[in-house]
Amino acid sequence: NLQVGADNFLALWKPANDSDPKGAVIIVPGAGENADWPNAVGPLRRKFPDVGWHSLSVSLPDLVSDSPQPRLDNTPQAQPDKGKGEAAPAKDTPDDANANVAQATAPDADTAESTDAKDASEQNDQADAERIFARLDAAVAYAQQHEARSIVLIGHGSGAYWAARYLSERQPPQVQKLVMVAAQTPARVEHDLESLTPTLKVPTADIYYSTLPRDRRAAELRLQASKRQKDAPYRQLSLIATPGNAAATQEQLFRRVRGWLMPQE
Repeated sequence: NLQVGADNFLALWKPANDSDPKGAVIIVPGAGENADWPNAVGPLRRKFPDVGWHSLSVSLPDLVSDSPQPRLDNTPQAQPDKGKGEAAPAKDTPDDANANVAQATAPDADTAESTDAKDASEQNDQADAERIFARLDAAVAYAQQHEARSIVLIGHGSGAYWAARYLSERQPPQVQKLVMVAAQTPARVEHDLESLTPTLKVPTADIYYSTLPRDRRAAELRLQASKRQKDAPYRQLSLIATPGNAAATQEQLFRRVRGWLMPQE
């Protein structure tokens, strides 16, 4: 386990089976996945040590933005019951005037509620980012302690989004490359992957499954966004999933990532 302040989180370390390791891969799982998830995360974690890389798979915290939000209740408060012998107060304003006042103030209430919700969303987004970045900082520091000459972030699903955003906002000099696998933008975040792609300064491999129409379309948008940056160190690689043969799919992914990291081998 690794620790950031009072935050103790699961991290799985596997040293390279090599006397002269090439570096370390830090694997970031997506939402709902753990540090040894059977799709992408676990297989990459176990395979890279056999080709000379340390592997460190981390777990991400439960996001604030995914927790139930408090409901803003604008329901008028009930008035206390009047005593049986107490007369009701006289109306100073006709009923139609009261209706006009209600109509005039309703949009203001809606605007205030919308602004509050937007502010809360931005605060949650920043809180999520800070907690995740702190864990990635700890993972990078741990890899450095083991004298990793090169550090690569590999993100899967929404983990690819957080890895990309971490590199975009923090720009840690210790991390040399980024691999995004089946990348997805989480719900309720302020920046999507399409807007993050042109801001990446490190060589980036964007690996997607061309057999999935939604993923293919999202990848096309990221590719177009990358072209807006001159000499962007960004490359897309497509894979074809093999339904019913998980082992072949995972081996294909590993070979593609390894081939991009070490093209000379």
